[in-house]
Amino acid sequence: MTSWQFRLGWWLMAGRLKKQTAVRLHEELAITRRSLEKMALRAKLPADCRAEPVTIGSLAAEWVIPAHVMDGRAILYLHGGAYCLGSLESHRFLAGYIADAAQQRVLLLDYRLAPEHPFPAAVEDATAAVCWLLVAGYAPDTLTLIGDSAGGGLTMATLLSLRAAGEPLPGTAVCLSPWVDLAGTGDSMTSKRQADVLLTPELLARYAALYADGRALTDPLISPMYASLNGLPRLLIQVGENEILLDDATRLAARARAAGIDVTLEVWPQMVHVWHALASVIPEGRQAIARIGEFIRRA
Repeated sequence: MTSWQFRLGWWLMAGRLKKQTAVRLHEELAITRRSLEKMALRAKLPADCRAEPVTIGSLAAEWVIPAHVMDGRAILYLHGGAYCLGSLESHRFLAGYIADAAQQRVLLLDYRLAPEHPFPAAVEDATAAVCWLLVAGYAPDTLTLIGDSAGGGLTMATLLSLRAAGEPLPGTAVCLSPWVDLAGTGDSMTSKRQADVLLTPELLARYAALYADGRALTDPLISPMYASLNGLPRLLIQVGENEILLDDATRLAARARAAGIDVTLEVWPQMVHVWHALASVIPEGRQAIARIGEFIRRA
């Protein structure tokens, strides 16, 4: 049974968020970005974490470092936001929770966003960040690649990009509510439409078009659902039962398993899209992040 905190929060958010989602279809992207940044100011890093700025080529990034750190290991975090939204500020707090749980430093990357920088800019930036970590001396099997929502799709696309380039792959990957089929063909796009308080198929289709910029939505680097997954690392996928991206996660897990990947799929009852972001107020968020930390530390 879900916690009372989650049930109360869902009741308060459900109607309001659906209304806001519809409005945002007609808002300027810049306004939406500013709104998200303002919301992010309310979320704070865990008290025992610190953030240190770093530059990777021309990209801004941050090391999010917990009080207790396992030496010689690192996590690259790729934030969500439909490839058009999100920043260091919007996801710093979530990177901090994961850093605490995994007891590892997290590199949070401010990759380029569409529509100013459509595909393949984000894939190029994330691939460059992994190579930067390798050059810095991290062994491939000590690295974890993790992302939420579009960042989950970008996690998979980055692994595919590294594989195609003949580069070493991180030893572990984690996808949280991943968006891996930008063509939107999953049955849950309709079956979970009423249950999902955050996303609609129309909203995702709008952002998918901005990111793909005229390219086929089934391109494997745009939608890793359509890629061969052979040779990719061990994988944890977490998804909420009540989100339209449920089938993205379950189909990705099935394809990964068929490719011989060591994959763990967790479908969390009644949870919504990236409920991890509510870790400061709901126990399910903290529990899911604790599971992530355990999975990473077992590598």
